[in-house]
Amino acid sequence: MSTGSHAGRPKSWVAVAVIFVGFTVGGVALCVGPNWPMFWAGAVVIALGGVLSLIVDIMSDVVVDDPRQ
Repeated sequence: MSTGSHAGRPKSWVAVAVIFVGFTVGGVALCVGPNWPMFWAGAVVIALGGVLSLIVDIMSDVVVDDPRQ
């Protein structure tokens, strides 16, 4: 990966995708009912994505650029 890239590692994107799926499931659950079991299932998926992001050390993907002149 080139320096200054904001792309992140594939493992980090998988964690983000899991969190996004949970957010989407929870949002759809609120729109169709609200369907509370489906909402809480989405919340559990978000929590699992959070744990996954800790496991893959997603915060090490942060790129600090030099300040602009």
